[in-house]
Amino acid sequence: MRSMTPNGTKRRAFLLGAAALPFLARSAVAAELTVFSSGGLNAAYLALVPEFQRATGHTLISVASSSMGTAPDAIPQRLARGELADVLLLADGGLPPLEARGLIRSSSRVDIARSLIGACVKDGAPKPDISTLDAFRQALLNASSIAYSASASGVYIENEMYRRLGIHDQVMPKSRRILSERVAVVVARGEAELGFQQVSEIVTVPGISYLGTIPEDVQLPTIFCAVVTANARQPEAAQALIHFLASPEATPMLRRTGLEPLSRG
Repeated sequence: MRSMTPNGTKRRAFLLGAAALPFLARSAVAAELTVFSSGGLNAAYLALVPEFQRATGHTLISVASSSMGTAPDAIPQRLARGELADVLLLADGGLPPLEARGLIRSSSRVDIARSLIGACVKDGAPKPDISTLDAFRQALLNASSIAYSASASGVYIENEMYRRLGIHDQVMPKSRRILSERVAVVVARGEAELGFQQVSEIVTVPGISYLGTIPEDVQLPTIFCAVVTANARQPEAAQALIHFLASPEATPMLRRTGLEPLSRG
């Protein structure tokens, strides 16, 4: 990694945004932070890691996780096994159980981005119309196989969306919950005809055609947030990372990966 001039270092610090600067100024030594990052934010977060590390001298250990569920990589399961983390990046629906168990510092929560559920098919496959509620319902009925996430969007699809569309009994037998892997990867391998997950977890996967977001009448926007854990070893550095991810400087990367930034800056 190239060295930086003093002016370059100052410029990097400035790019972190005014909200993060107080936390950076109080960091006497470089910290090592472990971050459990769920899929919805993971692509943007990983792209932003080098910038934060260069500007602060902190080191981030990134652990891919899911916001909820019983998969071994799910954040609740990792924490239950005693795995240590400083920062959690997850869907807000995953917070209440962690808060009830005293595993997070609730006051540290910052909402980062809003995400929608999207759909995909294998690259080169016919693209069903999902632009209207009736067309979307028919696409689900016509699909030979359907894959959805084991986290926030998939829980909603299985428990609510199919029922709201009135086709739960018809489509559940051909639907599969995907554990510890992106749905789009499964679709790209040809193991499911139609796949659903957060847009940010679809658009960066090669080998698929992105169909767009599901109809508004059955859409479920998800807020992805960041929070410091109760046992964080470097809480000030952890908070600095969170403020950076929520800063205007992170906005372009969030948008590029299919998210709607919630920065007020």
